[in-house]
Amino acid sequence: RAALDRAAVLLRIKRDVNRLDNVWGVGGGQRPVKHLVKEMNLLLREYLLSGDVWEAERCLRALEVPHFHHELVYEAVVMVLEGSGDAPVVTMVTLLQVLWETGLVTLDQMNRGFQRVYAALADLSLDAPLAHVRLERLLELCCQRGVVTRALRDACPAR
Repeated sequence: RAALDRAAVLLRIKRDVNRLDNVWGVGGGQRPVKHLVKEMNLLLREYLLSGDVWEAERCLRALEVPHFHHELVYEAVVMVLEGSGDAPVVTMVTLLQVLWETGLVTLDQMNRGFQRVYAALADLSLDAPLAHVRLERLLELCCQRGVVTRALRDACPAR
């Protein structure tokens, strides 16, 4: 009876649905997209600050959404395009390379993420005038390290 009463109280709480989902064991694929996007952004920001690739990989695995890893690629590239300096470019390429080499991000997910960036590049350029230059630099480094194919690099929209 005590467990049922406690469950009833937890179910009535509206503001902490994500925590409740974790308590009841809801898997990654059943979490709201907004929550997953927020988690991926947090993961990427933490990675840029710490540079700890293995922690970022662990956090991505913990989300349990391999079908949604294109979002991580997309958000990572957008962070680089909207950032400043050359350090985030190299740092993010390192993360993408490790995720690629470990097989956590598949070829399909990598391609999808970059293609989404290509589709949004005109809008991104309004906020970040150097987006094209940064994207070309990022793609060149990714291609050199074997993260993206030449075909994907060459598909990048020109200015």
